[in-house]
Amino acid sequence: MDKIINWIFKNLHLLISVIIEMPTGIIYGSNSILPKYLDIQINTTDLSNMLKANMILYIGISIVWVLGMWKTEYWNRATELNILFMLTLGIGRTISIVMDGKPTNGYIFGVITELTIGLFSIYQLRKYKTQMERN
Repeated sequence: MDKIINWIFKNLHLLISVIIEMPTGIIYGSNSILPKYLDIQINTTDLSNMLKANMILYIGISIVWVLGMWKTEYWNRATELNILFMLTLGIGRTISIVMDGKPTNGYIFGVITELTIGLFSIYQLRKYKTQMERN
């Protein structure tokens, strides 16, 4: 039981990220679902193309996070990718809020979540990298 609890705590940042970003990616790529959740109207092929590319990017990154949870040799890289992904999205959204104004509540939730998970991932990397070096 201790082993399972330790696994959950070590991978919590990756697990939360997969649970949030995999559905987000699917929503971004679904022309019929996206307008229901965000104030985005897909009225050009180029926008649809861009959103589907983002969908696959989110799913691909989520696969790296799953590999990091499943294979310990990928954990550091998956965590570093999580830090980069979450903090760059969060910072980009923060810049947009400052420059463009307040977005929908979905994006407000996104920026808070991304910055929190990004910072938590830094903590996780430092904590577990240090533990792995001691062993």
